[in-house]
Amino acid sequence: MIFFPFIACREMVQFAIMKTLKAIVPFLACGVIFAAAAIFNSGCCSSCADKVSYCECGPACKCSGCKCGAECKCGSDCKCDKDCKCGKDAAGRWALKLPYDSMNTGWLKVQRDGKGSVLWRWASPVDCETKIEGDKLTVTRRSDWPHRANPAEQRFDILEGVVNGNEMELTHRVVSGDGKDQGVDEKVKAWRIPAVGPAPDLSKAVYGEPIKLIADNGLDGWKVMSSAFNGWSVKDGVLSNKVRDASGKVPKPGTNLQTVREDFFDFNLKTEVRLPKGSNSGIYLRGIYEIQMLDSYGKKLDCHNMGALYGRVTPSVAAERPAGEWQTVDITLYKRHVTVVLNGTKIIDNAPVEGITGGALQPCEFKPGPLYLQGDHADADYRNMVITPIVK
Repeated sequence: MIFFPFIACREMVQFAIMKTLKAIVPFLACGVIFAAAAIFNSGCCSSCADKVSYCECGPACKCSGCKCGAECKCGSDCKCDKDCKCGKDAAGRWALKLPYDSMNTGWLKVQRDGKGSVLWRWASPVDCETKIEGDKLTVTRRSDWPHRANPAEQRFDILEGVVNGNEMELTHRVVSGDGKDQGVDEKVKAWRIPAVGPAPDLSKAVYGEPIKLIADNGLDGWKVMSSAFNGWSVKDGVLSNKVRDASGKVPKPGTNLQTVREDFFDFNLKTEVRLPKGSNSGIYLRGIYEIQMLDSYGKKLDCHNMGALYGRVTPSVAAERPAGEWQTVDITLYKRHVTVVLNGTKIIDNAPVEGITGGALQPCEFKPGPLYLQGDHADADYRNMVITPIVK
């Protein structure tokens, strides 16, 4: 064992470690040595040494951050102002792991003014009430729909927990409008999410080699995501999902489809899509952010229309084409910001992504993941799908 005397400067400690490593293991690759130094420098576990990720590191990431809501840097020596409550209460955004076998992801936004929003498994974030008392949090969401006048028929989700640094365990209860417990007592795990940073300069993104995702024939590189009806097939370079019957109805939900590769993080994705009348599909980036694919031609702008970041970012202009026509989709995900160009028109411009969308595969926004295509609702065709990773 090698003993290092106390050295006040962290940089000197790093230098000493580097020098010792080179002396005792000269045959090690430089990449291994630099990786060890990076982990030491970050103050985080190895799985997120290169990313700010509470989801992976939890309390091991000792972050102090100077500004409330600012993106925290692991190992920062910066101290909060006296009146700053950074990390001391539940204000901010949280990734949720819900107590279900599937569709078990969620998201929570807590504000000190008593407002907030919550995403519970699927669909879109909805408003909720938040109450902060020191390190304690209470969240109330009305869950009965349509809203019922009779208090005994009303349903409210109640989440209660105590902040433990960048983690929180919440108890989920359901009560009726007349205050009666409905017998639900579940545990929800939560991790604080660092604030989204400023919009990145897309011109500085460094791209790797393009990857063709659709074979000429066959589902090579793809796999079904459930035991539901599989309507997916590939013919002549077109990836198709067929779940409607001759009458145009969907007799039973189809399965979603994902790439076998699950190592995509930031990237540009180009594809073409053709949607029948009334069709509803979606492209999930990294398995957690859905870009909506919908026959919404002629409809008013909405955060659920074609090209939207589902339930979160509304297109700035309607650029979709009528049902049955091929449409071009160009998506860039970079540093938690998304840009969407639909049929040659930029409809989302480097917009910040506040959190996951409904149907996400897992709650953490700092892990690589697959692409997945929504196939449970209706028919859709995709072709010329190419993903180009952003490597820096």
